[in-house]
Amino acid sequence: MFFDAHSDIWCDVTTRRLRGETDILRKHHLPRLRKGGVEGSILVIWVDPPYDKDYVKRTQQIMTCVDAEVKECDEIQIVHTYDEMMQANKAGKIYIFKGIEGLAAIGEDLSKIDKYYDFGCRHAMLTWNEANALGAGALSGQSYGLTTAGKEAAKLIQAKGMLLDVSHLNDAGFWDIVKLAKKPIVASHSNSRVMCDVPRNLTDDQLRAIRDLDGVVGLNSFNIFVDHDPAKQTVENLARHAEHMIDIMGIDHVGCGFDFFEFIEDEETMGSMAASSTPAVKGMDDASQIPNLFKVFEKMGLSQEERDKIARLNFQAVVKKTIG
Repeated sequence: MFFDAHSDIWCDVTTRRLRGETDILRKHHLPRLRKGGVEGSILVIWVDPPYDKDYVKRTQQIMTCVDAEVKECDEIQIVHTYDEMMQANKAGKIYIFKGIEGLAAIGEDLSKIDKYYDFGCRHAMLTWNEANALGAGALSGQSYGLTTAGKEAAKLIQAKGMLLDVSHLNDAGFWDIVKLAKKPIVASHSNSRVMCDVPRNLTDDQLRAIRDLDGVVGLNSFNIFVDHDPAKQTVENLARHAEHMIDIMGIDHVGCGFDFFEFIEDEETMGSMAASSTPAVKGMDDASQIPNLFKVFEKMGLSQEERDKIARLNFQAVVKKTIG
């Protein structure tokens, strides 16, 4: 069974609910998650293009739609702690942590982090790919790191017992986080920059820094983060990213954060990120095919214990250490 530390399913829920659909999780997502063995996930509030023209409006739309959807679906359980996660799993529910992929909507008003926390969020990133009042994202074109407000926001996120995620920060912002972190941090959906040189992936030094903070990095199935050559954007090469990351960090610091978004329909949203209409690696098109990656791990010689750590145990451990 798998804990996928990064999913944008709330975006699909929002799009469909705003055009009148209901019960989206049960109709469109849970069958695929269950077939793939996903026992839980972090589902993020993400203001995707073109809706980033008004972060505040879109964020509120997502939160309203999430509330309505959760009330309709008794097959999932929103969880806030390690114990709730384990209890939900024991009860046969798919456990969901609410997260925030970018805090552009708050400006410099850090009190709004409290509002996200009260909404149930136990995970946060300061930026997506943009530069905002807190810092600069990996694709912003900016070289500065966190602003003063961004540093205070990062401290507050950890102090409140939320999982602090560095996946979308630029390099300077990443190192600012490392300097101030008091608890483990995560990169929920990033790969190795040595294996594929893109700004969203992590250098070996960054991987070691996350290891030294007792954090976890989630493997990302987004094809352009696996290889520049479309012919090499395969589940086998994603497994090679894992192999390299294990060599650098150790088996206890690699997990799953697959970032599937085959359900994203908006062409402007897809065009802002993907070079093809099929953004996942070949051999693992969506969550239903996650076991294919672990078959590759088995062929590579990883033991069942090692595979279980990558599958769920490492992220569960960091949840226990940070959220409690």
